[in-house]
Amino acid sequence: MRFRGFGGTHMLASGCQMDFDLTQLAVVGFAEVVPKLRDFFAVADQASEIFHRDRPDAVVLVDFPGFNWHIAKRAKKLDIPVFYYLPPQMWAWGAWRIRKIRKYVDHVICSLPFEPAWYAAHDVAVEYVGHPFFDEVHEQKLDPRFLAKWTNFDGIQVAVLPGSRNREVSNIWPMQLAAIRELAARNPKSRFLVACLRDQHCLWCRNQLTEQDRRLNIQFFVDCTSEVIEIADCALMKSGSVSLEVMARGTPTVVVYHVSRSLYSIARFLTNIKSLTLPNLMADRTVMPEFLAVGSSRHTTIEKSIAALDRLMNDEDQRKRQSQELLALSQQFAQPGASRRAAEYITKQLGLGEHGKSTVSHHPRESRAA
Repeated sequence: MRFRGFGGTHMLASGCQMDFDLTQLAVVGFAEVVPKLRDFFAVADQASEIFHRDRPDAVVLVDFPGFNWHIAKRAKKLDIPVFYYLPPQMWAWGAWRIRKIRKYVDHVICSLPFEPAWYAAHDVAVEYVGHPFFDEVHEQKLDPRFLAKWTNFDGIQVAVLPGSRNREVSNIWPMQLAAIRELAARNPKSRFLVACLRDQHCLWCRNQLTEQDRRLNIQFFVDCTSEVIEIADCALMKSGSVSLEVMARGTPTVVVYHVSRSLYSIARFLTNIKSLTLPNLMADRTVMPEFLAVGSSRHTTIEKSIAALDRLMNDEDQRKRQSQELLALSQQFAQPGASRRAAEYITKQLGLGEHGKSTVSHHPRESRAA
């Protein structure tokens, strides 16, 4: 098989012919998208040229729905089979977009256990393979020196995860810091391990500390999130995909999230979900307590997160119960191999047998995927 398309350095290293480095167009939110609209359409037009000139046997889309709809539309004009791996979460909001799936996508490859029934009810071909995030967790090698240095502590260790994007960190960390101040006063022997994704996030979080805060037992780390989750007795985290790693490691957790008042007003009419946290959605009940702050009104959310985390810090039985619930969910859903199963499904649908050998005698040329 030959592969070409749009992606990043990992795809290039895996042998994909890179027509465009898509990481150049990584954006979050409407305000960041608008200035790059011309670039997005230029890349989509480039895809059309490739589809006409060097027609691939299949197009595989991964996430990124705002852009990928345009790629799918162009592929279907030429009747090229389209596979969508990790499709947009239409079950949560924008269910009307299912019409686009039926029109432009031949196969949905989904990652969450409740998605197959939803897609099947909407008459869409679907294959459930599990979540690729668990591949990362399974393959992650923890730093033994870090574990040896920070594991043994005479008190409760709390992992604090402020998020991975600038806007998330700037909204979530002030709430987490306010919680840390109160929790440290209630639990003097506690230690708070703040796991940041980037140096700039770590520096920004440090700079928010007052002189009085510097007396607190807070440690900051960069690129050690897995290790911090592993050794923590409990965690205070921002809602996001990292909740799957927290689940897989069985770390009792309280979740906080923040949205603007305008987005919340819109979301109330567009969303249809009972939770923002993936493990809670998988369990169809609240395993991780979660609290949402809207706009500048954060006091209530902070107070609720303090109360929930204080209970975890002071009740070993409650920590054990939540940990066992998370590990039971992991046993059920956190099986590695999602991307391998997705690849097997795609090759099977393309009429390719074991090791990529064609099983279709009238299709002798090698298969090409974009």
